[in-house]
This record gives sequence, structure tokens and C-alpha cells, in this order.
Amino acid sequence: MTARILDGKALGARLRAGLAARIAGLAFKPGLRVVRVGEDPASGVYVRNKDRAALDAASQAGAGMLGFVFFPPSPRAVTPAEAAMLARSYAAGPKRVGLFVDPDDALLTETLAQAPLDLIQLHGEESPARAADIRLRFGKPVMKALGIATKADLTRLADYADQVDYFLLDARPPPGSVLPGGNALAFDWSLMKDENPPRPWLLAGGLTPANVAQAIAASGAKGVDVSSGVEKARGEKDPAAIAAFIAAAKAAPV
Repeated sequence: MTARILDGKALGARLRAGLAARIAGLAFKPGLRVVRVGEDPASGVYVRNKDRAALDAASQAGAGMLGFVFFPPSPRAVTPAEAAMLARSYAAGPKRVGLFVDPDDALLTETLAQAPLDLIQLHGEESPARAADIRLRFGKPVMKALGIATKADLTRLADYADQVDYFLLDARPPPGSVLPGGNALAFDWSLMKDENPPRPWLLAGGLTPANVAQAIAASGAKGVDVSSGVEKARGEKDPAAIAAFIAAAKAAPV
């Protein structure tokens, strides 16, 4: 058998040229999608680096809060260990918010023992009594998310007024949805125009860099929350879109 010497550089150039020609003929623009399977350390490093890029973009653009999702069905979920590695970098920056959905004490204890969170966001069906218990037991400010569809939904604010520190007002999820938020849906922002919630509140649901200024003007919101509206793909944040969103929100007249 005769050995054959391959010119790797030339071979690579031909392969790239061939791929470029095939891609140019596609009816869609291909992109990279990340799927993490299991707990492989190398995969974890890659995923965390992508999360860190999004968090850095938010922090550098002047975000007041950074969110970490502890709800496994969400494509945006992180483990307590992953959150701990990410959150420690922002100790002197934005508030680090942990999003939970109907958490039990065991989950909260495990998460807070690892991740340095500044605030707990409750995005499930937690009662006012449960919200107050979490606030007292874990010694953290609590933000309660409420789904809004009609003016009548706003009456629930009074039930939580003495039990929580913030409200997050999101669109009510569609019937059968697994996720209580992050569904890219908006509610009628004008419902908030003449309201005076008893606690500081954030507007959420269906917000994007293109509509956040309009949402602020229509609702009178002093703060906004975004997730799906700054993603390249479901669960994958776009640092450029994050920066654009924050810039648009800060420039919006209040």
C-alpha cells in the first residue's frame, strides 16, 4: 500500500466552498442549535458560556435584574450549580433573581445554599400565605407573578399587597400551556394605564426591542421583563437583542 499525503488546507477549502454553495441554495438560513443531553462537563461549559454572554450583555447595558429559571420544563432552566457559577460574577451588579414555580421548601433550600440569589420570583399558583411564608422563612424579597387577561385579574394584587415586595404582571398563559410565562404573549397594556399597584411592578409578556417603548407608554410601567423576545431560538438568548431591548426601554418616555 502506498501512502498518500493529503493537503488538509486545500481539502478544507474545497469542503467549505462546497458547503457555501449548498447553503446559498437553501430556502432558509441555517443556524446553530444547542441541545444538552445528560451532565457531560464539556457540554455544561459550552452552555454556561452562552448563558454568560447573555448575562454580560444585560449587565453591561444597564439591566437592574438578571433572571435564573429553576423550572425544569422550561427551555431556559438552569441547575442550582450552574446558576451558582454564573451568578457569582454579578455580586456587585444587577439583582440576581431566581424564578420558581410552586417550589417546595426543599428546592428553595437546595438552590439558595448554592446560588447567591437576591430575590425570589414566584411564577406559579402560590397563595398569599405561601408567598409570605417563603419571604419570612428564607429572608429574601419576593416577587409574585400574576397572569393578566382582563381588568378583573388586577383585583388579585390587593390579596398579595402585604405579602410580597414586587409584582410581575404577565400575560395569562394559554390553556394547556406547561409554562406559566415566557410564551411570547402580551396582554392589553392599556389595562394598567390608570392602575396604581400597591407594590413596585414589572410589565412582562410578549415584549421585544421593537415594541417595548410602546408598551411602556401604554401601560405606564416603570420596569419591564423580557425573555422570549430577545431569543435567537427557543431558550437561546441573543446578546445583541438584549442590548437593543434595554436601550429601547431606557429611551422610552415615561
